[in-house]
Amino acid sequence: MADDVPLAVLVGLLVTLLLLSAFFSGSETALMSLNRYQLRHKAREGHRGARLAEKLLKRPDRLLGLILFGNNLVNIALVAIVTLVAASVGGEVAALIAVPLLTIIVLIFAETAPKTLAALHPERVAYPAALVYYPLQFLAYPFVWLINVCSNGLLFLFGVRGQDAQLHSLTQEELRTLVYEAGNRISTRYRQMLISILDLEKVTVDDVMVPHNEIVGIDLDNDVEEIQRVIAESRHTRLPVYREHIDQVIGILHLRRMANLAERTIDRDTLRRLVSEPYFVPEGTPLSTQLVQFQRRRQRIALVVDEYGDIQGIVTLEDILEEIVGEFTTDPANDDDDVVSDGADSWIVDGSANIRDLNRSQDWELPTDGPKTVNGLILELLETIPQPRTCLKIAGYPIEIVESDDTRIRSVRIGQRIEESEEAG
Repeated sequence: MADDVPLAVLVGLLVTLLLLSAFFSGSETALMSLNRYQLRHKAREGHRGARLAEKLLKRPDRLLGLILFGNNLVNIALVAIVTLVAASVGGEVAALIAVPLLTIIVLIFAETAPKTLAALHPERVAYPAALVYYPLQFLAYPFVWLINVCSNGLLFLFGVRGQDAQLHSLTQEELRTLVYEAGNRISTRYRQMLISILDLEKVTVDDVMVPHNEIVGIDLDNDVEEIQRVIAESRHTRLPVYREHIDQVIGILHLRRMANLAERTIDRDTLRRLVSEPYFVPEGTPLSTQLVQFQRRRQRIALVVDEYGDIQGIVTLEDILEEIVGEFTTDPANDDDDVVSDGADSWIVDGSANIRDLNRSQDWELPTDGPKTVNGLILELLETIPQPRTCLKIAGYPIEIVESDDTRIRSVRIGQRIEESEEAG
């Protein structure tokens, strides 16, 4: 039979079958290597190949059945023709040599090379292949259906249930990894904002609130002149109003309500009428939860209380938004000078400085899972108030106490971080 067919035709047929085998092998790898989220995005943009690929991947069992049916059919045909031609030309010895030689050729040109190419550039291979497979699945449906029934039945015996492939939801950590790996596709600023949004679950109101001892408010027990001074010098639009101390808060005063009042009409009774009900939130509330609560209650400021009902600080909507986008302003009047350079490798830091803010502004990695301030961090470690010139190391940062008193550490000097390898050296 091989003698009746010209050798050139047989060689052409062998090359064609080899190319088909490469197509089936490479397209299988490409379709299974596609990023499903990029695929969905391109499909929504109207890319025809992506839309068809997405439809095919909804039933991977059918797609694999089609590809493997075609690939095995082509490879079997390759072996049959090569054996037939070799036997006709060189006898049984040639046929024995031809089969292993064909195996090597198929592995290189129809398996390894096309699959490597497809793994490196899945979209370039998968989308054109989808244009071929989509109509082909209807033409080969009876064979594919029979293959799937048998394979799914076998899997069923082992407790595997075939279901439609679904795009599983990403966890927060997986989404964070995707954002980090986006590279130049997302600017550094936007990437940091996205990461900050994901981190809202880990950050609580305690981390961003104005602490109890730094709250600026209106004490109704003060004389009217002092109250007017506090209002005039306030950098905030909302101030807590209280009696004697902040734990006896009466309400929150929005200074906009006083815009139409003459200065002489500002008195205690007027302030009581203008204040709104205070809004309390428990300490430890995640920022993501508090952001939603602010939106639902149409509030912009809340008082953070502990389990005994004592006020620990104030958190505002602006504090939460700044966790996402960074500081809104660089107003010198609002700059507490928490960090002052003391040379090339050290900084003078206020003891009340917030650790999270320091890490963000200075690109440090001080621990944030405990106390919120530098003073608290050092006191927790030493369990006593250290004297000036006391030195210690936290997370690889050398720290020297610059100023302290009987109640707290006022300022410290923090040096450049020393890695463990440098210490060993």
